[in-house]
Amino acid sequence: MILIGIGANLESPVYGEPRATCGAALAALAARAAGAEGGQGGGLTITQRSQWYKSAPVPASDQPWFVNAVVRVRTALDPDRLIAVLLQTEESFGRRRVEENAPRILDLDLLAYGETVIGGEGPDDGGAAETTVPHPRLHERAFVLLPLRDVAPDWRHPVSGQGVHALIEALPPGQQTEVMADAGGAYGSEWRQPRNAPRNVNDAREVSRGRVDRNGK
Repeated sequence: MILIGIGANLESPVYGEPRATCGAALAALAARAAGAEGGQGGGLTITQRSQWYKSAPVPASDQPWFVNAVVRVRTALDPDRLIAVLLQTEESFGRRRVEENAPRILDLDLLAYGETVIGGEGPDDGGAAETTVPHPRLHERAFVLLPLRDVAPDWRHPVSGQGVHALIEALPPGQQTEVMADAGGAYGSEWRQPRNAPRNVNDAREVSRGRVDRNGK
């Protein structure tokens, strides 16, 4: 079971409000299933999506609230290559890693990769980190565990052995989340994929740099 977290709390100049950006990013990732990555191999298929959640920033700050979801995927990519794809997708959508816990246009995290355990806890400083699986702080965050429960109610943490329901019950108090009703666009977001829209992360990068418009021209 491979689980990816997605979130955002800044508007994108290309895709609009945060959830629309997330929907466009999921569509770009899903395009890998059709070999849209220029023959690099290692397709990715999104098999299930959670509800969308609004969540207050963690740690608490005056940033805008985030939108968050979790998707379950199928891929032949190993954890290192999958994380590389997620980082590439973030960059192509305009994410710039400058400081810890900064607001962001797009956030993609590999939460879990089956029973695989790699690395240990380290600082979330916004830089290029070594691969750590499962995500070292997923068990502390309501905005991860609640949508994770939607797509994988029987999931157990591969290190602690605790189930997702027990992890939710053990969450520290005060984390504010709200379920969002789906919108009518891609993956329940506000983004509606136009004809000739960016088909993959390379096309999305060209859009974010202003080289083509949202209709792919």
